[in-house]
Amino acid sequence: MSDWQTVIGLEVHAELETESKMFSSCPVVDSVEAPPNSAVDALSLGMPGTLPVINMRAMEYGIMVGLALNCEIPPLNQFARKNYFYPDLPKGYQISQYDHPLAIQGHIDIEREDGTQKRIRVRRAHMEEDTGKLTHVADGSLVDYNRAGVPLLEIVSEPDISSAQEAEAYARKLRAILRYLGVNSGDMSKGVLRFEANVSVMRSSDRALRERTEIKNLNSIRNMTRAIEYEAKRQIRLYQRGDMVKPATLGWDEAAQRIVIQRYKERADEYRYFPEPDLPAVAVSREWVAELQARLPELPDALRRRFVDELGLNDTDATVLTADRAVAEFFLELLDGDGIDAKAAANWLTTDLFRMMNAQEIERENINSIPLRAGQCAGLLRLVQGGTINQNTARKKVLPAMWRTGKDAKVIVDEQGLAQVSDAALIKRQADAVLRDNEALLQRYLAGNDKVINALFGKIMGAMRGKADPAIVRQVLQEKVKALKE
Repeated sequence: MSDWQTVIGLEVHAELETESKMFSSCPVVDSVEAPPNSAVDALSLGMPGTLPVINMRAMEYGIMVGLALNCEIPPLNQFARKNYFYPDLPKGYQISQYDHPLAIQGHIDIEREDGTQKRIRVRRAHMEEDTGKLTHVADGSLVDYNRAGVPLLEIVSEPDISSAQEAEAYARKLRAILRYLGVNSGDMSKGVLRFEANVSVMRSSDRALRERTEIKNLNSIRNMTRAIEYEAKRQIRLYQRGDMVKPATLGWDEAAQRIVIQRYKERADEYRYFPEPDLPAVAVSREWVAELQARLPELPDALRRRFVDELGLNDTDATVLTADRAVAEFFLELLDGDGIDAKAAANWLTTDLFRMMNAQEIERENINSIPLRAGQCAGLLRLVQGGTINQNTARKKVLPAMWRTGKDAKVIVDEQGLAQVSDAALIKRQADAVLRDNEALLQRYLAGNDKVINALFGKIMGAMRGKADPAIVRQVLQEKVKALKE
């Protein structure tokens, strides 16, 4: 299969976090937790005689996303009717955009597995209304219209993605941008962010793209990557045995881990797009665009560069720390105190704290739900940097106790008597005792086995319950064994 290349374009549907729906004052609610059909109105239910009104806050959010994706914002955009009949679409058409979308010709830069960067072009981003939600049961289907009419931004990439791994990098980068902007929570388990992958394959000798299929409603990045890999292999097998790939709408069966064909693909003209007669075209002035540009927060790429250029972090740590807005804000708050070393803080956060979060199955984006605040973590680092406790004590004793109790590091150190011992005379006496009690180890070192000194160092630290200053212990030990060698 090495002669085959996968060609992928992604369509991302992001619900925008406005208080009301796209074309009415009906409130937006959590479509998972709210009782079914508890947030509906005449417009949501497609009642005759209703008239839509554009939610301008949603339009602003959409333009901000377009700007963050390096898009052009056309001076005019217009809504259209997309006609199709399905139970979750009570009007029989969806108000969307077609010829005049909100944003066009942007891009996202992703980092590939080999460390190189690749630019993925964004064809367009357009506003529309979401549909209702169907739940299939044994003897039929149930429909919940709470989601119907919620502002939805559809972001369409060019077919520039060449693997499931690149698709994952693009999806994660886009999700991070939406979360940084504060316009979408990124919670795919609740359907507020959904992916659709257009997949085809081609040989290196092909001069044009082959037929594609579309995998709909992928509700997690993991499922998206698995579905893309499965579909690419399926298409290659079809071509290798002389069959053709038919354009079709597909679904991903998570339980069976396989693709299922739902229906053969509609063409754009089958939707019979035409301008929405009940809504005016929207003029987007350059002053409005400039105002929204000024409101953009610092986005992941810019923040990553700042962490590298100003704080001296390496690219790996900077990328990890800026992948999610909550982690980046936690890190910045951690540095807000006086004298916190950025490199030490980054290393501590991405190793020790992330390890504890992983053990509790806490996602990084939920870092604010842990039982520690950033200021408490800064207090722990100050104790280490000031020599009050050593790294080992901080990691193995103080941090776990802080996690369990919620107490500050200084309180735990005082309560448990964990302060570091820096008394050189006391350390020398303990070192003498360890060397006397471990004559065999000492003789191995004196005979030329230099690595044994690490075992002797560990025994001294253990004898002092890990509280001794490691630098002083190592200095004392080096002086004593050097004297014995001489």
